[in-house]
Amino acid sequence: MITPVQTDEGILLLVKAQAGARKNGIASEHDGALKFSVTQAAEKRKANTALARVIALEPGLNNSQVDLNSDARLTHKSFIVTGLEFTKLNNRSQAPLKS
Repeated sequence: MITPVQTDEGILLLVKAQAGARKNGIASEHDGALKFSVTQAAEKRKANTALARVIALEPGLNNSQVDLNSDARLTHKSFIVTGLEFTKLNNRSQAPLKS
């Protein structure tokens, strides 16, 4: 089960990133993190920008409300989500994943 964490900065969301995929979206759960796939290749941080956009789309946020909070070069990342109630994001992260 994936459980976002409320912090002083916002909600901490653990993410497993897959760059260069066939489509953008939530792929599955992976080691306690949501696995997101993006079509953008992992070069010059373009995949991280695309990943933040995909994360923002799911709950209907602006791109500026999702910030990378970990080393950009790692596949396991954390993002801070602001401007969204914790319960709403927590409920979304525990909902069955679309395939």
